[in-house]
Amino acid sequence: MELKLLLIIAVYSIFIQNFVLTRFLGLCPFIGVSKKMSSAVGMGFAVIFVMTLASIVTWLVYNYFLDPTTSILKYFSPEGTAPDLTFLRTIAFILVIASLVQFIEMFIQKTSPSLYRALGIYLPLITTNCAVLGVALLNIEGNPSIGIEGKFTFIQSGVQGFSAGAGFLIILILISGLREKLELKEIPESLKGVPIAFITAGLMAIAFLGFSGLTL
Repeated sequence: MELKLLLIIAVYSIFIQNFVLTRFLGLCPFIGVSKKMSSAVGMGFAVIFVMTLASIVTWLVYNYFLDPTTSILKYFSPEGTAPDLTFLRTIAFILVIASLVQFIEMFIQKTSPSLYRALGIYLPLITTNCAVLGVALLNIEGNPSIGIEGKFTFIQSGVQGFSAGAGFLIILILISGLREKLELKEIPESLKGVPIAFITAGLMAIAFLGFSGLTL
């Protein structure tokens, strides 16, 4: 049953509730680095790495620090006076994500300078990529659509983080392939660049709506 649920989480995150085309998160790097296939693939794998580790680390921070500390404070404090430290989760999660992005930025700079230059400003912008923060928060809130009312477990969080990143990579590859082909086509001057990219993304989003009818 657990394996089936993990599979449902993966399919749901990649196709049914894709973070880019359905939740509309992470649009900045999605549009910014999808001009070339090489930079799109590099960004996609970077996002997978950050999303997976961020999901794991933020889950640990929330469940082994913020939540237990709140319970301890409530136990030793008079009724109604203990602060609820779980409100700090957004700040704590952003700090975790920023640290992971800094690590992968240094790694790419050392191992692949050409990819580092191709990604440019969009690599450090993963820190403010709302898709990464979104998957971390969804791990805490659960997903009633697939039968998880409370928090995700540790393994479920890791699977959702990896799957959300994989969905991000797939969409980046698709849009970059289409944009490279569009560069060779004759299109109106006013639609060149970002406008045609948004139109293409919108059509892809409509196409991905077909996955919403999947019965898992």
